[in-house]
Amino acid sequence: MEEKDFLKKVGKNLKVERIKKDLSQEKLAECIDSNQQYISLIESGEQNTTLSNLFKLSQVLEIEPYKLLKFDE
Repeated sequence: MEEKDFLKKVGKNLKVERIKKDLSQEKLAECIDSNQQYISLIESGEQNTTLSNLFKLSQVLEIEPYKLLKFDE
């Protein structure tokens, strides 16, 4: 798997979990002290987020961090 594909899959998982919680990108960004554009870039696979932010995102979404990294090939 290419890094670009990996980032897109992580971004897709983030978007799915965000929508399940009925959160906008803006609200999610606010919760991790960031901005909407940053969340948009992660969800589109264009931004490689840090482990620290991945942890913060999972806390806001009330999921285990591995769920953002788990996907079928």
